[in-house]
Amino acid sequence: MIGVIAESSEHDVVGEFFELFKTPWEFYRSGRDYEVVLCAGDLEIPENNARAVLIYAGQKLRVDLEVKIQAASGTSGCILSYNGIRIPVYGDIATFENGTSVLVDEESHQPAICWRRCGEQTVTRIGYDLFREIRVLLTLGQPAANAAMPAVDLHIALLRDLIFTSGVRLVEIPPVPEGYRFIACLTHDVDHPSIRQHKWDHTMFGFLYRAVFGSLVNLFRGRIPVRNLLTNWAAVLKLPLVYMGFAKDFWRGFDDGYLQLEKGLCSTFFVIPFKNDPGKNPHGPAPGFRAARYDARDMAGTIGKITAAGCEVGLHGIDAWLDSSRGRQELEEIRRLTGASEIGVRMHWLYYDQQSPTALEQAEAAYDSTIGYNQTVGYRAGTVQAYKPFQAARLIELPLHVMDTALFYPAYLGLSPLQARTLLGRMGDNAVQFGGCFTINWHDRSLAPERLWHASYRDLVQDLKDRGAWFATAGQAVSWFRKRRSVVFEADCIEPNAVCARVTAHPVAADHADNMPGLRLRIHNARESRAIGAHGSAEYVDIAFNESVDTRVPSGVSR
Repeated sequence: MIGVIAESSEHDVVGEFFELFKTPWEFYRSGRDYEVVLCAGDLEIPENNARAVLIYAGQKLRVDLEVKIQAASGTSGCILSYNGIRIPVYGDIATFENGTSVLVDEESHQPAICWRRCGEQTVTRIGYDLFREIRVLLTLGQPAANAAMPAVDLHIALLRDLIFTSGVRLVEIPPVPEGYRFIACLTHDVDHPSIRQHKWDHTMFGFLYRAVFGSLVNLFRGRIPVRNLLTNWAAVLKLPLVYMGFAKDFWRGFDDGYLQLEKGLCSTFFVIPFKNDPGKNPHGPAPGFRAARYDARDMAGTIGKITAAGCEVGLHGIDAWLDSSRGRQELEEIRRLTGASEIGVRMHWLYYDQQSPTALEQAEAAYDSTIGYNQTVGYRAGTVQAYKPFQAARLIELPLHVMDTALFYPAYLGLSPLQARTLLGRMGDNAVQFGGCFTINWHDRSLAPERLWHASYRDLVQDLKDRGAWFATAGQAVSWFRKRRSVVFEADCIEPNAVCARVTAHPVAADHADNMPGLRLRIHNARESRAIGAHGSAEYVDIAFNESVDTRVPSGVSR
């Protein structure tokens, strides 16, 4: 059990942190025995018999003098290196003259961690404020420059390793579904289901420019084969016939394309509710070309195919991010067409601000999946896990990690298919290492001219299969995380070494209940030292459970 000492203003972030690092903990209570005491900030630490005391703060503390730690305040914001793993820190940093080089500031090369032995107790001083870092990550998010680093998950991994290093045995519910290595969410924002609806507008001219000139440039740069160039040019020549109704609309049929490519897998399609409505941006009316040229009702037949295939239809919201009444109207339109009561949201153009969780919750959205980058790929919220925004009572955020346009558009990353595959492979490695949910957005028209990104998507899906992913709709993934969040740890009063992990009541939509993977209780063995993510079968034992599990875990020191 971990006893946590923190400012009352940080109690909400402490609670959310330990929903992500699902291990037995409570706020410190005098008279209780803890294996680990974790303190954040310059707070008094009562006398205790814990095996390990972990102290996080980015400035000098009174306790530093007591345990003979020579601390110096550093600058705000840096990258820490932990055994070769890079961890971004956005707040104040403290370094230690008598520290160890296990964790160092990359720029100054000064240690940001210090160990001291006090009798039977190990005191570890870490030079940043853990919970303030988590608040920044889950509210403001990371700059694009640090997108590749899942900072929240790295902080969890570092804390786990510090507990191991102290010789304390640890129990947790990892974010890993039983029978799989992680969750994969394949999602599709439906922006342009038909090119026939776009005449003499921004979308049509953009298509012509990229199909004619962009394809030629990409061919010369070795980024596409000749057949893609010819396919795009043929589509341009065919466009007048498409408008006249004499040729097939090559942007239509995306549902068949994805349903065939993903056959047997679950995915989520986010659909815009109302046409010709650009909505609002943070400064007023949004640009006119944000407006869609279709209504969700225009896609009634397609929506029927999607749901019949076991896939999910969500809301690609217009103003739901800032106006709960408009959000209710938008959600109701999707409910009417799908017959589903639980509808999730991803905002068009990823519009979002600090009040969006409240607005979306008041609109009765089942979840949100907007937090991600337009211009790059990676971990804007710093995590592969679904989390609850601090402004929300129940709404869950499923972060978005990869968007196809960010990968391939020249204005963004502008990657070749090979470069994209390499980058996505590294993110797949993170999914295997940390578990959680790898959320991908491949737009509706991305299999068609002029994009023709079907080969990259096919390879990505196959790679996720090979890595052992559970393919879930966004709603199913959120329901699984809700189930994990509902787990409580209970001690047996008669048998003090017995640990019971029990799933409490948690509402799951009927269409999400079937085939929902179970959970794992993971019992770690402590070891002398380790690198983040260096798991092996000798280091932990997993016990599968669905509702509850009882096991005897010797508390305290691991021998």
